Amino acid sequence: MSIWARHKIFETNSVVLIVGILLVIAIGGLVEITPLFYLKSTIEKVDGIRPYTPLELAGRNVYIREGCYLCHSQMIRPLRDEIERYGHYSLAAESMYDHPFQWGSKRTGPDLARVGGKYSDEWHTAHLKNPRSIVPQSVMPSYAFLADAKVDAASLGAHLKTNRELGVPYTDEDVAKAAADAKAQVNADSPEAEDLQKRYPKAVVRNFDGQDGDPTELDALISYLQMLGTLVDFKLYDEKANLR
Repeated sequence: MSIWARHKIFETNSVVLIVGILLVIAIGGLVEITPLFYLKSTIEKVDGIRPYTPLELAGRNVYIREGCYLCHSQMIRPLRDEIERYGHYSLAAESMYDHPFQWGSKRTGPDLARVGGKYSDEWHTAHLKNPRSIVPQSVMPSYAFLADAKVDAASLGAHLKTNRELGVPYTDEDVAKAAADAKAQVNADSPEAEDLQKRYPKAVVRNFDGQDGDPTELDALISYLQMLGTLVDFKLYDEKANLR
């Protein structure tokens, strides 16, 4: 039987064609999926990555609740124009404790993966309260109400527990001290601040929104923004690339 005659079997018999397609897909799927069962993790370990502090996690919750991800992605692609504008391309490990992660392709505003430390707390406060006071052509809505909304510190322990169920390595101590940690992060003079920084390296401890008292949702959101992209020393990656 010639090759054309064999091929005609598939062209004239839809059942045989469907079976052939399913067989090819099954084989391809096994080739792609089976190796993953032998890997402990598909994410390369990166020095510096840690879980969010309770205040940062509260800020991330505000970020998601207010739909900030609809206009701002947190994914820098390994393309020259992206890297020159936003910084080192995103690493999978940077999102390993994100549920859900904030990667995306929609950008009405700039990517925020490396926004941490780029602007002062005062800049963020003014920008969030009245975006057009900083960028006259901005279409971003005002979030001034965040300055009057207190963080629900009592619920933070439950948030940490939920994330722990999803694989984030929060300890029992972290969960127990969640409310105190949130308050300590906005008060550098607090005796708990030093302990917070030991458990959460590179955590920024200061009054973010300039107001006294318990942390506000504005404090939380700014603390989250100020840590984005700051945990990894990307100079080490640049040095490795130069050695190659």
